[in-house]
Amino acid sequence: MSDSVASSCSGCPEAATCSETPETCSLPPKKEKGSVRRLVAVGSGKGGVGKSSVTALLAVALAKEGKKVGILDADVTGPSIPKLLGIRALPEGSPLGMVPPRSPELGICVMSVNLLLEDPAKPVVWRGPLVGNLVRQFWEDVFWGELDVLLVDLPPGTSDSPLTVMQSLPLDGMLVVTSPQELSLMVVEKAMHMTKMLHVPLLGLVENLSFAECPKCKERIELFGPSHLDAFAEKWNVPVLGRLPWDPFISRLGDKGRLEEYVDLAQGDSLDALATTFREILQLA
Repeated sequence: MSDSVASSCSGCPEAATCSETPETCSLPPKKEKGSVRRLVAVGSGKGGVGKSSVTALLAVALAKEGKKVGILDADVTGPSIPKLLGIRALPEGSPLGMVPPRSPELGICVMSVNLLLEDPAKPVVWRGPLVGNLVRQFWEDVFWGELDVLLVDLPPGTSDSPLTVMQSLPLDGMLVVTSPQELSLMVVEKAMHMTKMLHVPLLGLVENLSFAECPKCKERIELFGPSHLDAFAEKWNVPVLGRLPWDPFISRLGDKGRLEEYVDLAQGDSLDALATTFREILQLA
């Protein structure tokens, strides 16, 4: 493969062995970001670490700072963002594309497959290519308007859907969410390897469910054992952006669709501090 083709195909995990050229490749070109200043994936590779909650909470914290924020819910088979933010309205059509609904308090715009289903409880039983095509449409056919940040909530794993996001969207980077267990880090590392293969920058690590705080004495309790995050971050040369606690108010407010009302009262790393660090990394004034 020539140097020019290698450069054009940068980001494809099959670039070294593929016989296609940019002219004959079946992958469509990436649509430019336009009026979206920063496009960031939030992923883990591991299910159950609270990735969607972290995505929604980060969007809330950024919106409270006055930033224009959107969420592309790429977790097609397990979408939860509309529920967390209390969004029930349908997307609207316009000459510029489908217009996503906004959250009731902070105006966070969200596009999710659950907003297109008559019954949100019904499963989306699709094969990988259909899921990938829908994710691509959520980026290319939706009019996001002017946004400071569009967060992409990735599904777990390293198969079709997250691969489509990495290959089809002009990402500025990926925020990686994990939990304290070594098992979690083992699976998360697979997603990080995929991210590096696709030349998407790793922006940093967030440890969710890092600890619980006793409501009486404020003692920290490590529910899932001691953290291994610092050694893991040093191994990958990636910054630790925050450690978020297990907080029952998050699930209570999320179940009611009122996550925008969440106020972080725990000691240590706060959600506001995470949002500030994240904003600085993205160079958003």
